[in-house]
Parts: sequence; C-alpha cells; structure tokens
Amino acid sequence: MRKIGVLTSGGDAPGMNAAVRAAVRRGISLGAEVVGVRRGYAGLIAGEFVDLGVSSVGDIIHRGGTFLQTARSEYFMTPEGQAQALAKAREAGIEGLVVIGGDGSFRGALRLTELGLPAVGVPATIDNDIYGTDRTIGFDTAVNTCLDAIRKIRDTATSHERTFVLEVMGRHSGWIALAAGLAGGAESILLPERPVPMEEVVARLKRGVERGKRHTLIIVAEGVGSGFDIGRQIREMTGYDTRVMVLGHIQRGGSPTALDAMLASRMGAKAAEVLLEEGRGGLFIGVENEQMVTRPLEQVLGRRKEIPDELVDLAEILAI
Repeated sequence: MRKIGVLTSGGDAPGMNAAVRAAVRRGISLGAEVVGVRRGYAGLIAGEFVDLGVSSVGDIIHRGGTFLQTARSEYFMTPEGQAQALAKAREAGIEGLVVIGGDGSFRGALRLTELGLPAVGVPATIDNDIYGTDRTIGFDTAVNTCLDAIRKIRDTATSHERTFVLEVMGRHSGWIALAAGLAGGAESILLPERPVPMEEVVARLKRGVERGKRHTLIIVAEGVGSGFDIGRQIREMTGYDTRVMVLGHIQRGGSPTALDAMLASRMGAKAAEVLLEEGRGGLFIGVENEQMVTRPLEQVLGRRKEIPDELVDLAEILAI
C-alpha cells in the first residue's frame, strides 16, 4: 500500500486525536501517504479528504474530541452508500483505512474490507464495552471526569446532609458507573447488567443513616433509568432530602489522561502497521495484559464486554 486513510466515526472520545496522530506519523514512517477523512463515513461518501503530514497532526495529542470531526451516516448503511464510499476512496487512491470508533464503526470497516478496501478498527468509546480488549480509548478520561464530579458533590452532600443521585453515561453498559462509583466510594451503583430493586437501594440508604452517615451518593448508569425518576422514588420512599445531577456529554470532552493518550498512540500506530506491513483488513486492535493484539472483527461485532461479577461484588462489600 502507498496511501491509507484515517477517519473517526460515531461518538467522540478523548484520545481520538492521539490515535489519529499516531496512525499518521507511523504511516509516514513506513513510507506511505496518509489522508484524513472528515466527518466519518458521511465524509467518505462525500469525498471530504485532507492530506495529512507530520506537521498536520502536531499539537493535537492533548486535545479532546476529534479534529477530523465525526458523524453518523444512515446512507452508509445502504449498499448504495457503501458503493459510493468505496468509489470515492479509490478515486483518491486510498488503499487501506484506519477506522477509529465503536461497534457501529467497526461494522462499516468490515463491510468495506469485504468490498475490497482493507480496513482496521481502533476501539474508541468511553463506554469501554467493546469485546476483545481490556480497555477502549476514552474510558479512563471519562471515569476521571465522573470521579472529579463525585468528589465535589460529596463535599456539598456532606455539608447539607443530603442524598445525591448522579446519572452517568452507559445506555447498555455500566462500566463508567462501576469504575467511577467504586473509585469514588459511592454507597450504591446501579448498572444495566445487574438490576437492583429500589427497595434494596432504599434499605441500604436507611442503614447508612442509622449508622450516622451524613450523606449518601448513588451512581446510576443511564441505561437503568432516569436519575430524576430514581431521585423522586427515593424522596417518596424515605422523605430524605435528595438531589439529582446528570453529567451528560461533559463525560466525552476534555484532554485525554496519560493512560488514554498512551493507549491511543499505541493502537493508532499498530493499526497503520497492520495495514502497511501486513496488508490486512477486517481486523481490530485491542489491548490484552498490556500487549497490543489483533482480532478479526467478526469475533467482536454484536458482543458486549461483560463486567466481572467480582468488581460488582467488591463495590457492594466496600459500600456497607
């Protein structure tokens, strides 16, 4: 291969820019030209290409979001859209593609590979729910954003002797809620993977009050339900002064942590190597026991990484 493309797709995640930077510079070091695709698959269909050099990706490793921008494309999901994307890539001389994103982005990468354009996926999602990798780009930063909020909320919760419900992202996966709640010492952590009756949550809350606790912090993954609904139920069942905070999209922003910047750099570079040195597509880059690994996309699509029971059990034990 003499020219490869790089795109970011789906929801943004801190560290995407670091992955782009690494893919570009590693690709150039291997003698290839590198082209950036703006706005993900929508930009691929529209032919929104920009030449990327060593200087083009300078001073972006510390920036959140994605300077290539991202978008979701319904049209790309159709055979017509895929054919148009492939035609635009070939017209630009692109022979391989690095796709930085989540499950939906990987489906597109596999389809392009099947159509003759080798594509390699790099897992970037704050949800950390992609099967086959220990961590995904953006997860550590999102957890630390939540943890910062937890520590600040705890100060005011203690001062006013209140119960606080903090809703964090995680429609189908509770990784963020569990990691932030465990590290932040939350009294209850509500996960989509392990439903807990409100009666049990309230009973735990009351036991803490009886022991003299001056505050209670409950972390809720959005997939469990609305934080406001849960807060209302707690007020109705206990009469306690209960406040609710929804962190929302603040979890996706901010400079990547050192862990995310390093992970993204390693994954982006490895993706370029797989394309240029091995000429293979239909794969994704993961990390396992701190080592970079490659796996066929077919093995990970449609599968969600499960939360180990031992982590959930530990969080419950420590919250007693």
